[in-house]
Amino acid sequence: MPLPIEDYALVGDRHTAALVGRDGSIDWLCLPRFDSPACFAALLGTREHGRWLLGPVDEAAVSRRYIGGTTLLETTFTTDTGSVTLLDVMPTRDDRADIVRRVTGVSGTVRMRHEWVVRFAYGKVRPWVSRHQVGGQEVVVAVAGPDKLMLRGSRLPTREDGHHTDEFEVSEGDVLTFSTTWVKSWRDLPEPIGWVDRIEATRERQEAWVERCRRDLPHGDLVVRSLVTLRMMTLRETGGIVAAPTTSLPEHFGGERNWDYRYCWLRDAALTLESLLSAGFSDEAREWRDWLLRAVAGDPSDLQIMYAVDGARHLPEHELDHLPGYEDSLPVRIGNGAAEQKQTDVLGEVMIALQQAREAGIAENVDSWALQRALVDDLAAHWDQPDHGLWEIRGPQQHFTHSRVMVWVAFDRAVTAVEKHGFPGDVERWRELRDQVREEVLARGYDAERGTFTQHYDTTEVDASLLMIPLVGFLPADDERVLGTVRAIEEDLMQDGLLLRYRTESGVDGIPCGENPFLACSFWLVSVYAAVGRLEEAHALMDRLCGLANDVGLLAEEYDTRRRRMAGNFPQAFSHLALVQAALHLHQR
Repeated sequence: MPLPIEDYALVGDRHTAALVGRDGSIDWLCLPRFDSPACFAALLGTREHGRWLLGPVDEAAVSRRYIGGTTLLETTFTTDTGSVTLLDVMPTRDDRADIVRRVTGVSGTVRMRHEWVVRFAYGKVRPWVSRHQVGGQEVVVAVAGPDKLMLRGSRLPTREDGHHTDEFEVSEGDVLTFSTTWVKSWRDLPEPIGWVDRIEATRERQEAWVERCRRDLPHGDLVVRSLVTLRMMTLRETGGIVAAPTTSLPEHFGGERNWDYRYCWLRDAALTLESLLSAGFSDEAREWRDWLLRAVAGDPSDLQIMYAVDGARHLPEHELDHLPGYEDSLPVRIGNGAAEQKQTDVLGEVMIALQQAREAGIAENVDSWALQRALVDDLAAHWDQPDHGLWEIRGPQQHFTHSRVMVWVAFDRAVTAVEKHGFPGDVERWRELRDQVREEVLARGYDAERGTFTQHYDTTEVDASLLMIPLVGFLPADDERVLGTVRAIEEDLMQDGLLLRYRTESGVDGIPCGENPFLACSFWLVSVYAAVGRLEEAHALMDRLCGLANDVGLLAEEYDTRRRRMAGNFPQAFSHLALVQAALHLHQR
């Protein structure tokens, strides 16, 4: 049985990441990349689907922390007989992937349990396991198909009914180091390397980066942890960020709102670029800008809302029937069919980010403005068509108000690029379309009787995405239509003080109803409260939201206020991005 979502922490090497439970079990790890098949998949099933446990046999009090601003995770287990620490780290790498676990005796004696259960292909494939000598040291090797895992350690577990298990005692001063290494199955077994040096080099590199983070913002420590987490979820070579390192953690426990988030959404990438620029990371923002431009390169009509971390476009969605799902939440999905959806708002987010990059002094390259110009011209040809909207509904397409607002944004930022920065473009047409979109939104997306904007043109329902209207400059924050929309959102979407995205009972998304408050939306409300001058409420809500982060500062996608539990994929980039933006808005006020 997997732990509650909030009981996990994340370690990674900017190629992939592992979820480590408070019990010392790695229950999720995809190798060698974020979107590769998992070799430890107990998170979505049982220990029979693969895990790597190093934890005390007896009941223990547990405390955890990241060392400084790094991703090196230290867990302390204290039992009636003693105390040990477990250090988990994924060192920087080349053509291999390593996860290193070091057990250190702090006081007394603690009996530890070691289980190494490898199951490739998301827990489906049981590998061939054997023992070998490498560099004069015995190792355990698991092989299946293209994958090979090798376990080294101070003492190795023994085979027991398809698992490798061991129990041993750790006394004060004892240090035992274990490592699991992935290589391609046809490669030779790698020789031992100096773990002390690799761990120290990883720590130094990460601490040098985190020293550059701003700390003058509200909840500055959590802002820094959010930026570190976003960086950990970024593929080193390409700059692509995954929305989350997990798939199918449910938005509604026992329901079917279970999606694969191990891909790069253009929207998330654009918001990440904004956050990095606001936090002073211009070099990293340039990497993001370049990833965005590579991802969308080609025929503008082929623009997708999401891509693989390397920019690949084919993300077919299918279900894994052999996994029972997290707390029986089915189906377990791999791939994401939303990659084929039409979401007209995406270009608006991209144009906001690229304008901010220009204003931060990141120069356009030979192709970057030409590509933006082509994308805006293509939008001009089909902006008035319905789409699936920000929330990737799987019901009928609609004329979503948020999508239309972001169309206005795309034309507005394109006009600004011409007028302020002198780039060439069909500015007269873009101005005309910008004004036309604005008039349409004000006429068809606004319910004058209630005094609020609506989710789409054919409903009286509201949507938390309407909070973007003042934040992107479509209307000033003190406009009565904005204030009325905030009131309507508070009345209809507030659940125990946090915001739902929309009322699933309306049936707009074509999926059975049931969802929890969406954390990013609540952070947006913080930003809007700040913008309209409701600063006391803004700080109170920000304090509450930051208090929902787990003991190591991580947030999931949603929060179940009734069960007081995190829900959805974890950790969630969108939640951490919105946290950073909310802190910046509070600081500006």
